[in-house]
Amino acid sequence: MPLERSQVEHIASLARIGLTEEEIEMFGEQLSQILEQFEVLNELDTSGVTPTGHAGGLQTVMRDDLAEDSLDSEDVLKNAPRREGEFFRVNAVLEE
Repeated sequence: MPLERSQVEHIASLARIGLTEEEIEMFGEQLSQILEQFEVLNELDTSGVTPTGHAGGLQTVMRDDLAEDSLDSEDVLKNAPRREGEFFRVNAVLEE
């Protein structure tokens, strides 16, 4: 199914690229060949194939998010380079 010139120009427009006359001809032929390769897929019987979004099974690699007790504030602050009472002391990063 060869692409028409207007279709190639439309694709170029969508991709926001400018094409010369030679490029329109070249890409028209190349895109037509690519589409012909996909036509082979129409010949396959996929009636017994379950639709899927992924080729393989998905599994999470993250652990379950479980609520746990917080650390004691003294344990958290004991390695702080600077502290002010119950808080970390940091340099100001916002201008006023």
